Amino acid sequence: MFGLMILGLIWIITYYISQTMLPLAIAGGWNIVIGFGIAMVGFFMTTRWR
Repeated sequence: MFGLMILGLIWIITYYISQTMLPLAIAGGWNIVIGFGIAMVGFFMTTRWR
């Protein structure tokens, strides 16, 4: 759960730091959506945490 949230954050940070060349240059602006999607999966996992 926390791993996915951190991975999503790292994905977005990597996208900005690399000036849109990493992690997937072909995805372009969709890298933001991918990063937030990964983080949201982690967030949704917190609702099932007990």
